Amino acid sequence: MEECISVFDMLKIGVGPSSSHTLGPWRAAERFLSELRNENLLHAVSRVKIDLYGSLSLTGKGHATDLAVMLGLSGQDPEYIPIENIDAIIKSIESKNKINLGNEKPIAFYFLQDIVFNKNFLPFHANGMTFTAYMTDDRQYVSTFYSIGGGFVVKEERINAKKKIKIKCAFPYPIEKAAELLDYCIKENKSISEIIYENEKSMRSEAVIDQELIRIWHTMLECMYIGCHSEGILPGGLNVRRRAFDMHQKLIGLSNYNSPQTWLEEIRKTEVKFRQILKWVSCFALAVNEVNAALGRVVTAPTNGSAGVIPAVLMYYLVIENHNAGEKEIKQFLMVAGEVGSIFKKGSTISAAMGGCQAEIGVSSSMAAAALCELMGGTPAQVLMAAEIAMEHHLGLTCDPIGGLVQIPCIERNTMGAIKAINAAELALETDPKNAKVPLDKVVDTMWQTAKDMNNKYKETSEGGLAITVNMSDC
Repeated sequence: MEECISVFDMLKIGVGPSSSHTLGPWRAAERFLSELRNENLLHAVSRVKIDLYGSLSLTGKGHATDLAVMLGLSGQDPEYIPIENIDAIIKSIESKNKINLGNEKPIAFYFLQDIVFNKNFLPFHANGMTFTAYMTDDRQYVSTFYSIGGGFVVKEERINAKKKIKIKCAFPYPIEKAAELLDYCIKENKSISEIIYENEKSMRSEAVIDQELIRIWHTMLECMYIGCHSEGILPGGLNVRRRAFDMHQKLIGLSNYNSPQTWLEEIRKTEVKFRQILKWVSCFALAVNEVNAALGRVVTAPTNGSAGVIPAVLMYYLVIENHNAGEKEIKQFLMVAGEVGSIFKKGSTISAAMGGCQAEIGVSSSMAAAALCELMGGTPAQVLMAAEIAMEHHLGLTCDPIGGLVQIPCIERNTMGAIKAINAAELALETDPKNAKVPLDKVVDTMWQTAKDMNNKYKETSEGGLAITVNMSDC
């Protein structure tokens, strides 16, 4: 049975550095609070303990999982919390040994004792966490959640319940596989973005869809702007120097602007030689993921670790390829990207803890390639071919972050994913789909099989690859 996944499920606004290890646990903490409220237990709680398992435990410190859980339990919303407030909230909890549960009930909280990092894995998913609330009358309330990538959070019993109870998708064009999407496009004589817009309209008004898509883009644009105008060393101990600032200064020189939009207009006036284009695309991607690494606000696309690819490629289209493009093209791009991401989520995974970095950078590159291809005039078949080409050349990509931080090799990897997306779109545009040998659905299946075959030490555990050949002390 097809699962209804909206564009807004795939492109979420949140806080870095990780969608599965930061945003997911944050949302899980919020859901735990909701459960306590629904059971009328919140004001009876005297203590809360959080057990983190598997990948959340192994790389949770580097991904700020512990901070995310504390912020979530405090009743803070990752989409709207002022970024400048985060540090003060965390310091208050740690110094006072108190947490204001749901912003309603102050309780004692000793973060070194009440957040437990368990290296063993729960059977359902690599990113498991259990919340336990202790009541004043010695009762306990226990709830387990799984962060399955891209900020999605599930409970195992609900997944199992879906297998027994088939719920019909409300979309007029329910999509499980790329072949179904292509059939709809042919039958209805519509582009992919037009099909997806019809699906979105079954859930929201056109005004809300348009407003929210542009809000997502403005968040992406602001993130690139902040990243290109911030210098210094990223937090975490690797002493990684921000590079987007220096690269940006060399590219734009003394241009005059005072906002993200006027900045975009100034970039349109710069040189468009091949090397400059490569540098601009890389600069945009670096900027986003440097903001992400510094616990800034980003858009999961489809994850935080891969958040730089889609904005970089969309910005490339706006400042290099089509100076007349505006909100229409931006909305079109985001809808195509979101749908391709959902196909990977349904048929494989967008969690590096399950599939390595092919599930993050690979999927984001595929999403961006497809979206760019449609904007460049590609047919639906060529759009899906672009998605396939991009993923085909990310298969087997491991996730081996040094120190468990979303910095090395993650930040640079976004630049590679963006460049590959542009190349994949161009290859698809120059190819007759009748001559394609590998359909998108086959590469989705292959990615999932590759994920299952991959050794766990290359799945966001920091137990293999660069994570063990390069030590924190080397940095």
